[in-house]
Amino acid sequence: MSASYDVVVLGSGPGGYVAAIRCAQLGLKTAIVEREKLGGICLNWGCIPTKALLRSAEIKHYMDQAASYGLKVAGTIEADLDAIVKRSRGVAKQLNQGIGHLMKKNKITVHMGEGTLTGPTSLTVKGDKGDEKLTAKHVIVATGARARDLPFAPADGKRVWTYRHAMVPPEMPSKLLVIGSGAIGIEFASFYNDMGVDVTVVEMLDRIVPVEDADVSTFLEKSLTKQGMNIMTGAGVEDLKVTAKGVTAKIKDKAGKISTTEYSHVIAAIGIQPNTENVGLEKLAEMERGFIQIDPFGRTKSKGLWAIGDCTPGPWLAHKASHEGVTCAEAIAQELGNKDVHPHPLNRDAIPGCTYCHPQIASVGLTEAKAKEAGYELKVGNFPFIGNGKAIALGEAEGFIKTIFDAKTGELLGAHMIGAEVTELIQGYTVGKTLETTEAELMQTVFPHPTLSEMMHESVLDAYGRALHF
Repeated sequence: MSASYDVVVLGSGPGGYVAAIRCAQLGLKTAIVEREKLGGICLNWGCIPTKALLRSAEIKHYMDQAASYGLKVAGTIEADLDAIVKRSRGVAKQLNQGIGHLMKKNKITVHMGEGTLTGPTSLTVKGDKGDEKLTAKHVIVATGARARDLPFAPADGKRVWTYRHAMVPPEMPSKLLVIGSGAIGIEFASFYNDMGVDVTVVEMLDRIVPVEDADVSTFLEKSLTKQGMNIMTGAGVEDLKVTAKGVTAKIKDKAGKISTTEYSHVIAAIGIQPNTENVGLEKLAEMERGFIQIDPFGRTKSKGLWAIGDCTPGPWLAHKASHEGVTCAEAIAQELGNKDVHPHPLNRDAIPGCTYCHPQIASVGLTEAKAKEAGYELKVGNFPFIGNGKAIALGEAEGFIKTIFDAKTGELLGAHMIGAEVTELIQGYTVGKTLETTEAELMQTVFPHPTLSEMMHESVLDAYGRALHF
């Protein structure tokens, strides 16, 4: 069987399916190729089901704190792991089915199977229907990435886990080692800690969540330690011995001392590996550490071949992939003669990042250290949650909001938050950066009361010595 399209998208994650939808909206005959489940890692094994797990942990946390809200809970609060995982998988299934509906609604043909490029604009698909040969005017590679294995202890799904195993655990760990303190590692550490598991986090660098502002890292480490988590920074796992009953880890601490500790399970959260092997890219695209090199619109070195999302340079975030998908689709439509689309390259300085641990973390733009390295003279504002009426009323007075401005122009360079619901607040600053706002516009903006968002206003005011409530 063979078929021809204007655009074929290889991969149906948040980059691929959004690119396909935008292509279809622009009148292009579009197909998508997927080897597993529509929605890719994000909907099925990443962003969404992990948030469902973390929501269960959050509810348990509030139930544990019921007395502080004047409530009495009869009996012992226990986590039903099977039910928690079942709810998470149900959420993923619902969204997976939703993507299928979107494909039908937009008249996008779905080819289920393993896709391999045979040229810049052609590929074969091996699936239940046998071998299919597809050709297109343009092909978008959106094959995503997977968890990177520990070289000395590959994940086995029993004692050594990646995020996929940690999402559907066969049993509750009794003592858990998390290797790596990026967003994935910290989110799972937070989830299992809230579930009552004894959790240790090991981070090679000198602070946890190292891509975040240093003040956020310091605050989070204190908070997680207070919650009972063991945090080891400047440390490395030298060796793991895996048995049927557990894992023995040799860990070198920041002083160079090596200790041996027994754990029931280990989660490896040491980064990602792009899914670019065996796709046929070897002669078609320039590669660096396995990632496809692209121009600001997603073009590779081969005419007609494009790439987006986690198989391209970072940041490796679902919303970045989706935005790239739209940009790429519009650039393709423009090349095919559509004069009504005007694609804009992605502004990497305005991509927000969110970590859904407890407390939450959110940020956009430069950290204070990066802004100083770039040569800016700064004005920096901070406002604590304890100074906000809504935060106190919620019983969530832990955290702060930090804003960073160019002292000469007033340009908003970065914003960094830690505390309740900051993953929802950050978009206000992201819109501000996209609109190239300065402190003047933010100061003149009326923020509703009582809300957590008032802290955003106060943080801006504080940068200029004008904070009102602290």
